[in-house]
Amino acid sequence: MIGVIGGAVLLGLAALVLRLTGVLGPGAAKAELTVGTDVKAEEITEFWYTLSASTYPPRYQRYRFYAEEGRRCFYHEKREGDHWPLREADITVAGTRELTQAEWASFLGLLRDGTVRKRAEHPEDGDPGPWLYLYWTGDRGQWQEYAFPSLQARSAFEELCAALAEEG
Repeated sequence: MIGVIGGAVLLGLAALVLRLTGVLGPGAAKAELTVGTDVKAEEITEFWYTLSASTYPPRYQRYRFYAEEGRRCFYHEKREGDHWPLREADITVAGTRELTQAEWASFLGLLRDGTVRKRAEHPEDGDPGPWLYLYWTGDRGQWQEYAFPSLQARSAFEELCAALAEEG
């Protein structure tokens, strides 16, 4: 009995040491991370939103928020056509603009309390999305699949994106 307990304690200590030394990331023992708690707003470097539906007419909408060279930017792209799949040649509206501090803060506020899980492929799904990916300074390329905390948060995010795209 002592050997089993001692072994469990040693494994726990080993995991703690690995986490403290950075070998295991902050979410090593979790199934998902929470934005604002596990992932700090100031660590967020990039966010992708892609909706791609093969309905008739097909539709494609992409938004990207990113920090680059001290600037915070927003990119939007819409593709339209009468065929599937829609390609880059089908882009009808696209643009990039630098965001104000208030706009970036609004974006981050809408991500707050959302969750991030380990990225997985979903080829069997056929779901149009939106496909959501979050990147931050400590993600190490594993924790990227984002989910909004509610439908209201997702709707507010889509409204913000539409307003930013409209402004240019």
